[in-house]
Amino acid sequence: MLSLILFRHGKSDWDANYASDHERPLAPRGKDAARVMGRALAAMGQIPDLAISSSALRARDTLQLAARAGRWRCPMRIESTLYENTPHDIIEWIAALDETPETLLLTGHEPTWSALAAKLIGGGLIRVPTGSMLRIDFDIEAWKQIGKEKGELRWLLPPKTIGRIASGK
Repeated sequence: MLSLILFRHGKSDWDANYASDHERPLAPRGKDAARVMGRALAAMGQIPDLAISSSALRARDTLQLAARAGRWRCPMRIESTLYENTPHDIIEWIAALDETPETLLLTGHEPTWSALAAKLIGGGLIRVPTGSMLRIDFDIEAWKQIGKEKGELRWLLPPKTIGRIASGK
């Protein structure tokens, strides 16, 4: 069984100075959410075997902050394919991965993550808020077997919920 964790970047700072959408940074709230989610994933014992981020600054920073806060010890890299692409293209890209991590985490964007998740579980309406993670499990042995309607949504965790649980509120 293989697991895919989709991690939407944290809240971005629309008021910051940036030259392009690709370089839009995280807002302080987005940085906090990334740290919360990184610690939560570690506490749940679900640190990925491989983590890959979109090349956009806010996604890269989300992954780095989460990994640092959760003390993840997994390989990480940046992939431009995860920025501004379609769910179909992302599925094809996953299927072509050379590696076969049991748990793969991808950090990226909306509306792609919601549409991708829905496609991978065979339909439905899924909304992935900023900073959220969701996990889909697949009864497959290699990522090349990934396709629509093959996955089972195991959980979707928004940082607000995790923050409330952690603070006891």
